[in-house]
Formats: sequence, C-alpha cells, structure tokens
Amino acid sequence: MAEKTVVNVKNLKKYFPVRAGLMSSFAKEEKKFVHAVDDVSFNIRPGEIYTLVGESGCGKTTTGRLLTRLEDPTDGHIYFRGKDIAFLKGKNLKEFRRNVQMIFQDPYESLNPRLTVFATVSEPLIVHHVGDTIDEREDLAAKALEASELKPATEYLHRYPHELSGGQRQRVAIARALALRPEFIVADEPVSMLDVSIRAGILNLLLELREKYGIPYLFITHDLSVARYMSDRIGVMYLGTLVETGETEKIIKNPHHPYTRALLSSVPVPDPYYKRERKKIKGDLPSPIDIPKGCRFYPRCPFAQKGICDTKKPPIVEVEPGHMVMCHFAKDIPAMDEAMESEIEEDVELGEKLLRETMKSGEEGMLVKEEKVEDLEQYERETAF
Repeated sequence: MAEKTVVNVKNLKKYFPVRAGLMSSFAKEEKKFVHAVDDVSFNIRPGEIYTLVGESGCGKTTTGRLLTRLEDPTDGHIYFRGKDIAFLKGKNLKEFRRNVQMIFQDPYESLNPRLTVFATVSEPLIVHHVGDTIDEREDLAAKALEASELKPATEYLHRYPHELSGGQRQRVAIARALALRPEFIVADEPVSMLDVSIRAGILNLLLELREKYGIPYLFITHDLSVARYMSDRIGVMYLGTLVETGETEKIIKNPHHPYTRALLSSVPVPDPYYKRERKKIKGDLPSPIDIPKGCRFYPRCPFAQKGICDTKKPPIVEVEPGHMVMCHFAKDIPAMDEAMESEIEEDVELGEKLLRETMKSGEEGMLVKEEKVEDLEQYERETAF
C-alpha cells in the first residue's frame, strides 16, 4: 500500500452457501459453497479506470457488488482511502456508501417505473440528507442530469422511465450515481443492454466525467474491445479469481495466460477477408462449487501438464513490469502457443492437400467413368440388331 490508491482489495472472498435438499439435510452432508470470488487482489489508483473482463459466471459483478458493499464478503479486505470497509456496519457503512456509487447493467430494471426522473435522481440526496429544500434538491438533480448530457434538464425532470429511450434511461442512472459527487464508481456492463449506435455516446460520457471530476472506475465488461477503449489496466477473471492483470496494451498485445489468449482470439474482426486462428480451449466452465485442484484452468488448457497443473496451485509470475500472470508456464506460453499454431497450420495444409488430391482423384474417376459409359454406348450401337 506504499503507492497511493483509492481502492485496495486484498484476498477478497465471497462464498454463497448451496441450499441442501430435504434428504441431504437429514443425512447431515457437508455444506457446499459457490466460490463466486476466491482470493482476489488488485488496486485502483486515483482517476484510473480498472476493468474486469471474463466470461459469464466468472465473478465480475459479484466483485463489483462487494466493493460497493451490496454484498458482504466472506473473507478478505477492501481498503477505501486506507480504511478497511469490508465489514463496516451502521452509520459507518452509510457514510461509506455516500462516497461510492454503482451504475447497473440494465436501465430497464434499475429504474423504478413509478418514480419520475427527479424522484429517482434525488432519492440518494434524501437518503443522505443532502439539500434542505425541494428546490435545492431539484437544482442538484438538474446539474447531475446536465452533466449526463440530458439537456435541458427541465424537459426530463418530470418524465417517467417509460417515456425515455434506452440511452436516456442509462444517462438517468449515471446522473443518479453522480448526484452525490462520489469518489469512486462501479460501472457494471453499462452499455451491454444498449443498441450499438448509442454505446459510444455512453462510453465517451463516462470518459468525459472521469476527466472532469477525476473519478476512478471499476469497469466491468465481457467485451474486450470495450475494455481496450475504456481501460488503463485490465484484470482477467476466470472461475472467481484473477488469472492475468496489467496495463491494457500489455494485456492486449502480449497476453501470456492461455485463457486471455483464447478470449482475444474470439473477438470478431470487421473484415470478411481476414483469417485468424481461434485459440481452442476444451470443454465447458467447471462448476464453481467443485473447484478443480491445482490450476483452475487445467481441465480446459491446451498446454496443461499432468503432475504439475492438476496438483499444484500456479504461482503469480511477473512476466514484465506490472504484468502479472497466474500460470506455471507463464513466460513460456507465447512460444508454446506459436509452436502449436505452426503444428495446426501444418495439419491444415496437410488436410487441404489431401482434400485436393481426393477431389483430383474423384475428377479423374469421373472422367474414367464417362469414358467407360461412352465405350458402352458405342458397343451397344454397334451390336444392336
């Protein structure tokens, strides 16, 4: 914690108990837990956008909810401005929540359809006793709406959510988060529910607010192209833990974990003539209830080695300054991947060669068959009575 940080997460864990059935409760079986977040550590610096990426179910949203204390952690520490807020309660927790806000994924669900825009944006002001009169709160709500580019604010204050477009609803959600002038914001996939045509506007708005107010973000997304556009640093999550972290360009241009390389290879390229080999991973995501022993990615990893990956927890290796990877072979993966790619290319070339030969032999066979048919027809004509 020598380096100045706004948020510092240390060994954070969140386990959800699995409800036992009637017979299991009588049998007194051992309790099982979903390991949603398991020993996660990272920090967020002033004015920085730190992004969590990964496939659905990896623990990104749960981590965000833990940082805003919408969920109580099972274990670990969350330092906000140097103070551990992981297990705060009562007045101290309420004071912390005034400084930390969250933008939710779905603006259609996060806004109360019975409340006007003014009531929605002013609600946190009322809860935290900001503004003595309705006029003061209306003025603060109007400023938050205009900061979210809903101008003029007077046209939106008394509308209901059903009278707004999807993009406008998400701007109202952003305005609600800004109303208290928080010191930290968690943005949980804020554009995934929006049309592609308006995503760029919301992303640019978030970047402008970061520049204007210096607010750091924890940005959560499954889209690596969005992560690259928004982030200063990226953390790649897999099955409840971070497998690779570092500066955005280092992660994008020089990924070392097999899972990160597979994610990057799956990003679509807007060029129908561009061909790229997909990094293949085996099987499906393991159950977060029964975590694999050793490396969590072992059952799906194309580079896994028995006796090591399936028995020993991988160390966190610094492959370059600030670029951390949780893998037994972190420094060797790029070279191993290139060797595998060359083998794949050879197999593909061999397959194409065999296909061409098969097609050629098939064509030759057709020619022979046609010649035989012609000979047969000539023979029938000559022998006809």
